Amino acid sequence: MLQNLVHYNLHFLLPLLVAFVFYRTYWLKAYLIMVTTMIIDLDHLLATPIFDPNRCSINFHSLHTYWAIGLYVLLLIPKKTRLVGIGLVIHIIADSADCALM
Repeated sequence: MLQNLVHYNLHFLLPLLVAFVFYRTYWLKAYLIMVTTMIIDLDHLLATPIFDPNRCSINFHSLHTYWAIGLYVLLLIPKKTRLVGIGLVIHIIADSADCALM
């Protein structure tokens, strides 16, 4: 229960907080961009089984590997890709918290 609460709050409420605090003038656009980055979870469709509640996503799924995470961090640098980078890094933080709570 706690694991799911932490995981989904990080996925949805942390981007909302970041949008309100740092992108106040266009918070909704910023929030939607950050939440849209959850599309990286499509890599779960390549796993068998697709969902395993006891499996850590980090370094298991292709878009959750350490190499991919490095690219997500690099997306934080250019202003044009920063919101996507923030969304992806928040996603990885949420999944890492999930792994820590297993």
